[in-house]
Amino acid sequence: MSFVDEGPRQDVAVLMLHGNPTWSFFYRDLIRDLSPNIRCIAPDHIGMGLSDKPQHYDYTLDNRIKDIEALIKTLDLKLVHLVVHDWGGAIGFGFAARHPELIGKITILNTAAFVSDQIPWRISICRVPILGKLLVRGLNGFAAPAVWMSMNQRKLSKDEQKGYLLPYSNWNDRVAVNAFVQDIPLELNHPSRPTLAFIEQNLSRFKTNPKLIVWGGRDFCFNDHFRDRWLKIFPGTTVHYFPDCGHYILDDGGAPVRSKVSEFVLGA
Repeated sequence: MSFVDEGPRQDVAVLMLHGNPTWSFFYRDLIRDLSPNIRCIAPDHIGMGLSDKPQHYDYTLDNRIKDIEALIKTLDLKLVHLVVHDWGGAIGFGFAARHPELIGKITILNTAAFVSDQIPWRISICRVPILGKLLVRGLNGFAAPAVWMSMNQRKLSKDEQKGYLLPYSNWNDRVAVNAFVQDIPLELNHPSRPTLAFIEQNLSRFKTNPKLIVWGGRDFCFNDHFRDRWLKIFPGTTVHYFPDCGHYILDDGGAPVRSKVSEFVLGA
C-alpha cells in the first residue's frame, strides 16, 4: 500500500480516504493546507493510485477496512480525524465502527456509509456482466469520463487530468477500478451487503463526535438524497453546501471548500 504521510510526526493524524476512481491525488491541496499544522495520512487503496495492483486480490469492502486497520496499526496512531469521500465513506466508517476509540473529528464529503438502492445509470451499466468489465478495464470507461463528469464549475486542467489517470493506463492497472464498481452491494445477497449493513447500524456511535458535512450539489452520483440521509442519521450536523460543485468537490470548489475543512479540522 502506497500512502502519503506529511506533517509533524505525531500519533494524531488526519486520515483522508478516497474512493473510486480517485487516489490520494484527490487530497493533494488539502494536504498542502493542513500538513504544516497536523500530520496527514492519505493512502491509496490496494489496486488504486501508486499501490500494488494484484490481479487476484479480495477487493471487497471488508478487506478494504482491514487494509486501513493494518496501516493505522503500523503507524501506531492513537487518534485519527477522518476525511472521507465517495467509497472512502464506507471504508472510513467501517474502520471507525471497529475502532471507535480512535476516532476524533469526522468530515463527510459527498459520500455514503449506508445501504442504498440508488445508482446512476452511468455506473449501473458498468456492472453489467462481461460488458462492464470491457467498458471499465478495456476502454477506461469509468476513470476517464470521471475527470469531466465529476466537475461542474470548471474543467480540470490537462495536468490534473493526467494526474487522476496516471495510475490507470491499461487493463491490469484498472483491476481495482472495476472491482470497486462490482463491490457496490445493491443486491440482498451481495457479499459486501452484511459489512455495509453493520457499518450503517453502528453510525449512531458517532453522534457525539464533532462532524462536518461539506457537500457539492451537482454530484451526478452522491446527490442531495445522500446528504439528506446523513442529516437524518446525524441531525444538527453543520453543513456547508456548495450548490454548483460536482463530485470532485475539493477540485471543483477549490480554496473556499478546502478552507471549511481546514477550519474544522484545526479548530478547537
